[in-house]
Amino acid sequence: MISLDNLTVSYGGWTLFDGISFLINEKDRIGLVGKNGAGKTTLLRIITGEQQPTEGAVTKNGECTIGYLPQQMRVADTTTLKAETEKAFDQVLRIEAEIADLTAEIAEREDYESESYAALLHRLNEAQDHYHILGGDTREADIEKTLLGLGFKRSDFGRATSEFSGGWRMRIELAKLLLQRPSIFLLDEPTNHLDIESIQWLEEYLRSYNGAVLVISHDRAFLDNVTTRTVELSLGHIYDYKVPYSKFVELRAERRAQQMAAYENQQRMIEKTEEFIEKFRYKPTKSNQVQSRIKQLEKLDRIEVEEEDLATLNIKFPPAPRSGQIVAEIKEVGKAFGEKRIFSDATFTIERGQKIALVGRNGEGKTTMARMIIGELEATEGSIKIGANVNIGYYAQNQDDLMDGEFTVFDTLDRVAVGDIRTRLRDILGAFLFRGEDIDKKVKVLSGGERSRLAMARLMLEPYNLLVLDEPTNHMDMRSKDILKRAIQKYDGTVIVVSHDRDFLDGMVDRIYEFRDGGVKEYLGGIYYFLEKRKVDSLQEIERKDNTASAASNNTNKEASTGKLSYEQRKEQEKLLRKLRKAVENIETELAQIEQKIAAYDEKFTTATEYNEADYAAYNELKVAYDHQMHEWEKASYELEITEQQ
Repeated sequence: MISLDNLTVSYGGWTLFDGISFLINEKDRIGLVGKNGAGKTTLLRIITGEQQPTEGAVTKNGECTIGYLPQQMRVADTTTLKAETEKAFDQVLRIEAEIADLTAEIAEREDYESESYAALLHRLNEAQDHYHILGGDTREADIEKTLLGLGFKRSDFGRATSEFSGGWRMRIELAKLLLQRPSIFLLDEPTNHLDIESIQWLEEYLRSYNGAVLVISHDRAFLDNVTTRTVELSLGHIYDYKVPYSKFVELRAERRAQQMAAYENQQRMIEKTEEFIEKFRYKPTKSNQVQSRIKQLEKLDRIEVEEEDLATLNIKFPPAPRSGQIVAEIKEVGKAFGEKRIFSDATFTIERGQKIALVGRNGEGKTTMARMIIGELEATEGSIKIGANVNIGYYAQNQDDLMDGEFTVFDTLDRVAVGDIRTRLRDILGAFLFRGEDIDKKVKVLSGGERSRLAMARLMLEPYNLLVLDEPTNHMDMRSKDILKRAIQKYDGTVIVVSHDRDFLDGMVDRIYEFRDGGVKEYLGGIYYFLEKRKVDSLQEIERKDNTASAASNNTNKEASTGKLSYEQRKEQEKLLRKLRKAVENIETELAQIEQKIAAYDEKFTTATEYNEADYAAYNELKVAYDHQMHEWEKASYELEITEQQ
């Protein structure tokens, strides 16, 4: 469908791409990965024709249409959400007008046997077929389904687009793109402005889409759920794997290990051969053998190991000063902006050392709550009390607004640093990959990823004991996100993180607060436990709505209907309880089996006379399995307890 042939992109003496080639086929699901600055966005712009390569060409078949969503774009502000979204059907509307004109002309004609009449019928037929293919019959339903899927409400349809924030405007452009149904989607970080529910909806949409998808994303879970092929850009070269991202990581490591092993073996052989040649070069009795070895080296196809890009962040948060046990106490808190109420009656306590996530749809109040905790906003009602000796470090989502574009990278830190830390600013910037001349760049010329790193570097200037991080992984590459995640896991202070990145939150937070429908609900457990529980809650919510609708439509049999619904609900509740109890029992059985195996090893080790590495490896694996199962047992037991109370 699209062929990239020997693309080279050079800037002065620096080469971004060096003769890269690959094919994009119909229905391909490709994840384009690589560190920030590897050229991913440049490649998309070359495919669309917005940028030309230094050498090489992009070829696409005549019927191929491209839908491109860039990271940043200017959107219209002159109409309503619904009217702006309908622009996706401009071609459909033109065909609709053509069909109307052709139909009117045919109705007036009476020369039914003429060639021109037959030509009119043929044109009408083609127009109607094209109209159906482009979704003209279902466009109203498609618009509604797409906007609701991306998180808009029906009440938003008549709102002016100028009322929406930048993130929501990006969703409008994404909705228009999805409704155009191009042959291939080129999506550059589409999840940056989506919440978890909208990301899951988009995953489902792209999986079942009839065309091809080429997506840049730093969301590992999104890539694994959508893509089946991974194309890596690294140091000017391209590596194509027919697997999703997580499998690609394994295969890349294996390929690198095999390549290094072959290279090292060949280098040893070359070294020994050269030693032989040098040792016997001037001995007449060995001249034939020497010449043979020289020819052997000349003919040798030497293995070249690709240069590995090892530039990574080096994040380690300073040790957290000890705070009081209660870090923040939120009691019956509500927030409204004018007549628009965001949420109310939020009540929860954050204790020292906890790592919690604030999740929910955009606009439900996650960032608002974060800003209230740090003192930037005041509660409309209720109270927020910050505990004793709590020192807050804040990473804001809107870094562009908070950093002066005219300052250099070094000045940005130098102006807020105090004390001895100022002598280490260059080291700190180096740890965040700002080296050499990079520190003299002005903030306004930095990429999104570079600004994120600079903002994170500012958090290193002071030892905080409460970190409030609002979407810290936007624009970060995979490796940087993993390093930040490990740094937060090792951090001994308290963390509140607002994020929609499931892989980033997995294993890092142990408590979720969901902002939804004007309230806040607590989930004890990790992000995937929350998502599973959320599905159950959603099903129960749908069931309640269905029951309410049924009761309202049948008032004459209200008592009988209500009794029947209660019976159905009890059946569903009992079924769920049986399932949960069975899960707890199964985990308890597995724990007992693991305990027996551990006990057997303990007994074996007490009488052992020598160290057996395999036994100790198996013993440690059992310990890890036991800890994992205990965690699963706690989650399952808690869910059972909550369900029994309902």
